[in-house]
Amino acid sequence: MTREELIQNLGTIAHSGSKAFLNKLKESGKSSEGIIGQFGVGFYSTFMVGNSVTVYTKSSLPNSTGYCWKSDGTGTYSISEAENVDEGTTIIIHLRDDCLDFAKESKIIDLVKNMSNFVGFPVTVNGAKVNTVEPLWTLDPKKVTTEQHNEFYRFISAMWDTPTYHVLFRTDAPIDINALLYFPSSNSERFGMGQMDFGVSHYSKKVLIQKKPEKLLPTWLRFVKGIVDSADLPLNLSRELLQDSRLIGRIKSVLSNKIIRFLEERLKSDPKMYDTWFAEFGNFIREGVCTDSENSANIAKLLRFESSTRQEGELMSLQEYVNAMPDSQKEIYYISASDRKTAESSPYLEAFKDHTVLFSYEPLDEIVMTNLQKFAGKPLKSVESSDGLSSEQLPEKQDHVDEACRWFQDALGPQVTSVKPSRRLSSSPALVVDHESPAMRRILRQIDSKRTRAIKVNFEINLNHDLIKNILELRNKDEALARHLALQVFNNALISAGLVDDPRSLLPSINSLLEAITKLTEVKKN
Repeated sequence: MTREELIQNLGTIAHSGSKAFLNKLKESGKSSEGIIGQFGVGFYSTFMVGNSVTVYTKSSLPNSTGYCWKSDGTGTYSISEAENVDEGTTIIIHLRDDCLDFAKESKIIDLVKNMSNFVGFPVTVNGAKVNTVEPLWTLDPKKVTTEQHNEFYRFISAMWDTPTYHVLFRTDAPIDINALLYFPSSNSERFGMGQMDFGVSHYSKKVLIQKKPEKLLPTWLRFVKGIVDSADLPLNLSRELLQDSRLIGRIKSVLSNKIIRFLEERLKSDPKMYDTWFAEFGNFIREGVCTDSENSANIAKLLRFESSTRQEGELMSLQEYVNAMPDSQKEIYYISASDRKTAESSPYLEAFKDHTVLFSYEPLDEIVMTNLQKFAGKPLKSVESSDGLSSEQLPEKQDHVDEACRWFQDALGPQVTSVKPSRRLSSSPALVVDHESPAMRRILRQIDSKRTRAIKVNFEINLNHDLIKNILELRNKDEALARHLALQVFNNALISAGLVDDPRSLLPSINSLLEAITKLTEVKKN
């Protein structure tokens, strides 16, 4: 700089009151060390850590003179000519005793790598270049190798797996964005390691503005790692605070839509690879359906399920289900179960043998279906609901039907809301319907382990099943034993529905039934 430039650039800083600025900072309760490197602070930062600052400078203009500028930040400064000054500027900070850490090589390297690793010029510490990782989002995507992506991903995420996907995109409307995003292959939340921190940092012109801000992406996308470079955001004194929340909202919307479309494209182009990734990160997608109301319908396209008409391990999407639906079918059918074997053996499937039923194994699936309600205009319907498809015809004598239901209602008492003849069962004697799902019960127990929820359901009996017929016939000969058997049929239906939290609770009724049968056998022998 020339003498005039020194006065213009640094003299006004000294006179603007560095001391007053520091006093104001202390009054606000902020640490001067914590604000180092933040936008708007500029040359003030030198006085936050130093007793005085010395600047040697020489302009590149012909026949320029070297100068020495000094100030302690109290409002005065001095300028004098200096000899043996090279072209350029050297800033020397005379550190306070409590700020000597800023002279440590490791501290400087850490600051450069965290704050300014991607600036467009080399930063050296003791002669060694520190900012060695290139800003890949500024390069031609076709020239960036897989090895470079892996190295960059590990640098910005501090993770050691290999990303399954990466996406680089640039937009200039409605807002200028350059983004490079990575999709990890390993999900730490699956192993009970707590909720992931947000993984996308905000940069402006390759300089870090905020590390992993919480408002840049919706919570369900916290697994995404990467950077977003946008120069459109106005910044105040602290780069921790972004002034325009509307612009942040725009960036959030653009990023969310881009990520959803990208994953949908991956699902279509390579379903097997996507399914492997979904097995690891599917719960984030489920969370998105339930929490991101703006994008819920589109996020639902990313869900994957096994089904009754495909082989084990072969998944399908909701859109594939809808595309294959016959014109006569108006609803999407699903069943919640712990695994495929349990789903396939469920009595609720008996009336759906000619239909595709989605198998949902994850506890969150039940909440997903409840929140989603419809997909592509088609209602989502559990096969466990009371208005399932009809299967067998009822006996012709309606009086007999009504009387049988009343007897079962009386035998089972208040734990059943109603007893009705089943039109859906063929090989099973009974089932319960319109009950709280097992998944929901488990979730509520996790929220409150002491919470007890009484089971009260609608009960359907198959009047064409031999067991039900035998019980109804037995009641005229041994009412007590018939009631025992009716209770056991009901308990079996609860087990089939996954509503028995502790199977040991059924032992008293089973023992009573065995005792009654044993007594009956002794009577016959005598």
